[in-house]
Amino acid sequence: MPGHPPLISVRVWLLGVLAFWLAPSIALCQEPGSLTSQTILRVLLLKDYNTRVVLLGTALLGMSGGIVGVFMLLRKRSLIGDVVGHSALPGIAIAFIVSQLLWPGSGKSLPILMLGALTAGLLGAWCVMLIERYSRIRSDAALAITLSLFYGLGTALLTVIQRMPTGSAAGLQTYLNGKTASLLREDVQLFSLAALLLILLTLTLFKEFTLLCFDDVYAGASGWPIFWLDGLLIGLVAGVTIVGMQTVGLILVVAILIIPAASARFWTDDVRWLTASAAGLGTLSASLGTLLSALAPRLAAGAIIVLSGTALFIVSLLLGTRRGLVWRWLDQRRLRQRIGQHDLLRAIFERIESVEHDRHLSEQQLLQARLTVPELLAMRSWNAHRLQELIRRALRMELLIQNADQSCGLTPDGAALARRAVRNHRLWEIYLITHADIAPSQADYDADRIEHVLSPEVIRELEVRLVQQDDQTLPPSPHRLQNSHSENPINQAPSDGNS
Repeated sequence: MPGHPPLISVRVWLLGVLAFWLAPSIALCQEPGSLTSQTILRVLLLKDYNTRVVLLGTALLGMSGGIVGVFMLLRKRSLIGDVVGHSALPGIAIAFIVSQLLWPGSGKSLPILMLGALTAGLLGAWCVMLIERYSRIRSDAALAITLSLFYGLGTALLTVIQRMPTGSAAGLQTYLNGKTASLLREDVQLFSLAALLLILLTLTLFKEFTLLCFDDVYAGASGWPIFWLDGLLIGLVAGVTIVGMQTVGLILVVAILIIPAASARFWTDDVRWLTASAAGLGTLSASLGTLLSALAPRLAAGAIIVLSGTALFIVSLLLGTRRGLVWRWLDQRRLRQRIGQHDLLRAIFERIESVEHDRHLSEQQLLQARLTVPELLAMRSWNAHRLQELIRRALRMELLIQNADQSCGLTPDGAALARRAVRNHRLWEIYLITHADIAPSQADYDADRIEHVLSPEVIRELEVRLVQQDDQTLPPSPHRLQNSHSENPINQAPSDGNS
């Protein structure tokens, strides 16, 4: 968008906010004198083998989670990831118990645990889909019921495992909150392969998933298998959950799916750039979290990864070029200023029109007229402070001139803009009275609320449809101009854009 900061400024903001967010926590968790420049340099240059291994695994997790999360966000199924994560817990417990009974000593085999978690996660998501499809229960209730059921079952099974001879050494609790320090090279290789397959499958079905998210009714009418596409998308979520269960944990894995996608939503409306941005933000948050956790061993890497993503989300929420709060506030501020400017010029024009008793005001009449502040206050319900603010801004923009006696007059640019503002307002009044059955006394207030969004195309269409045949320049006002706002109780609200 015009006027938005360059990309380098955005990057500086990202790094600055992230440092402000996480630096105090890192400092508190360090031994005195342990966080030296040599330690920081060693971590940043990836000289530690374990840091390189963990960084690769978490970066691929963040990328795959961001890509899959985009479609879950657009499909409005964000909490499915939470259901899958909690549902995977009993799958891990059952897989451990069964493998330990059949093949003693194999209970902690990562492939077996992953298979159990995947099966249970898919079963939980499948239960949600069946409840939504074949019952009158709403989706939020279905999510809550399924999540509670599976998580309660998993907790009960973990209690059973603790009583087994080898249960105390199982370490299954680490899958709830993650433990990157326990990652081995073989684990990362397996996770990396799974993450790459998830990314490849999602990009292969990019068109189908996009159609599913934006218009599932049209997709179903065109013969696409909506139910199976939904199921496949949930399967991808389950895959991301399995990849992330040993890094961020089953409870926090939903953050890897949703936060990057939600952050990217503030920067673009194009689904292709949205997917690329979510992948980049997911990779960045996972990488930053891993590096920061390497600097602060006392902090859990999974929590730091989520906090890093949250920091990026806050930056996107504030500075996103499409929906960032800062830019929305600036746009609304500019709109309020423009509305106030138009209302002031229209009030001046209508005051001159009522004094001269001439609807066809000439340029000379507009430029020679002088109005005082009390006269302008009588035309609108704004207060003196607001009126003085509008006058000062109009003087800076050279739309008004002010004499020594504080009376104001229009400049040539101000007269042209005033005439155009009056014309747009009256075209809307005529349209509302003619086609919307709005009373003339109410049409002025309603036109105040919508006239400022008129495009040139709409103005031309209104001119063709509504302008009287004997007048091709300025439609007459359908109500009395002098103090017209004070006669309608509804119009007591400010009409300069603050209502």
